[in-house]
Amino acid sequence: MTTPAPLHHALHDPGDPPLRPLPAQVVVLLRDLDAPPRLAAHLRLVHDVAYQLLDWMTREHPSLQLDHDAVLFGAATHDIGKAVHVNELSGPGSAHEPAGRDLLLARGIAPELARFAATHAEWTRPDNGLEDLLVSVADKIWKGKRVQELEDLVVARLATASGRTAWEAFLAFDDLLTTIGDDAERRLAFQATYPARRAL
Repeated sequence: MTTPAPLHHALHDPGDPPLRPLPAQVVVLLRDLDAPPRLAAHLRLVHDVAYQLLDWMTREHPSLQLDHDAVLFGAATHDIGKAVHVNELSGPGSAHEPAGRDLLLARGIAPELARFAATHAEWTRPDNGLEDLLVSVADKIWKGKRVQELEDLVVARLATASGRTAWEAFLAFDDLLTTIGDDAERRLAFQATYPARRAL
């Protein structure tokens, strides 16, 4: 099956500055689903921001145990349900969350990876790990949106893991999110260049 040109471009456009490629498994999945190009662009942006968050975590909190692959896969697939609920690409709605998890499970993705499609908007769940919270943060800060309640949950985990005060952990994390947020307009412009509907 040939990938439609707009989807192919959304998956492979290098971006400026360059975006990291999605995991190969996710690229195949998006092609198989004939995903809307805007969804592919959005997933690339959130995946790239998740990579930046993890890179910072590795430098600032090297002893912190994190499943990097899970975070990156979660960021790359968190909105996959919007391939089914396409109207939620350009409007509000949460039907894509359980639909995304179910879609991934039906395609043989392990539950511990499929969960991010459902948990990325439910950061107050008591069973959420730091991986879930980081996918949620990436899904907000890519466009410069700050959510204090969500960030406080991450800061609390970082302070506990590092032995720093919550204030110290907050200042460092806040600096990171401010820096990432500074590129929000560029990311929004990149996403807007791709149509929310599939090619005819």
